[in-house]
Amino acid sequence: MSRKIRRAWSCPSSCARINKVHRRAVTGGSDAEVLLRSGRGFTLLEVLIAVAIFSLVLVVLYSTFFLSHRALNVVDESLLKLQEARFFMDTLKREIESAVYSEDKPYTVFKIDDRDYYGRQASQIMVTSLSPLIKGLSKITYTVEERDGRLIIRKSMITAVTRASEDKGMDLLEDIASFTLEVKLNDRWVKTWDSRLAKSIPEEVKITLAVFIRNKEKEGDSGMPFSVSEIARPRIGRTL
Repeated sequence: MSRKIRRAWSCPSSCARINKVHRRAVTGGSDAEVLLRSGRGFTLLEVLIAVAIFSLVLVVLYSTFFLSHRALNVVDESLLKLQEARFFMDTLKREIESAVYSEDKPYTVFKIDDRDYYGRQASQIMVTSLSPLIKGLSKITYTVEERDGRLIIRKSMITAVTRASEDKGMDLLEDIASFTLEVKLNDRWVKTWDSRLAKSIPEEVKITLAVFIRNKEKEGDSGMPFSVSEIARPRIGRTL
C-alpha cells in the first residue's frame, strides 16, 4: 500500500519538471533551445542560402561541360580539315609525279600560273597526267575561285586526247587561306611555268596549302589557318 502511494505522489513531481521545462522554453532557457531545435524546420534564410549554393554548383558544372563540348567540337573540326587537306595534297602530288609532256604531242601540257585574291596566294595548275578516273591521259586543272569572300579550290578533269569530252568539275576544299605552287629553276623557286615555253616539265614542284578552321558558332569567324607542304618530283621520262 505504501508503494502505491509513493508512485502516486511521484507523478506530480514529474509533471512539475515538465511544466518547468515548458516555462523555460517560453522564457528562452538553455534546455528549451535544445528541445525546440530538435523539432523545428528550416528557416527562409537557410533555404535561400541552400538554393544559392546549389545554383552556384550548377553554374560551375554547366560551364565546365560547355567548355569541354566546345573544345571537342574544335578538335573534331581541326582533324576533319587536316584530313581533307592531306588527301588533297596526296592526290595533287601523285598527279604531278605522273605528269606527261612531250614536244611531239601538242595535247600535253604542264602550266602553273601565279594569281592572288586580295593578297591571298591562289596558284593555278594545268597538267596532263594519268588518273584512275579516266582512261588514258587526262588534262587536270586546279583553280581557285572566290565565293562570298571565301576561297574554294576547284578541280576539273577532261580527256587529254579527245577535245569533245565532258568537264567533270568539282569543289575540293573550302575556306582556303592560300594555295601556292612553286617550281625549282636554277636553284631558286619561281611561281610560274609553261612547258610549251620551257620545252620540259620542272624537276621539283613545291605545294603549300593553308586552310582556315571555321568556327561554326561564330558567323564570319574563320579562325586561325594551318598549313601543309609537300614536294612533288615528276617521274615519267626521268631516270629514277
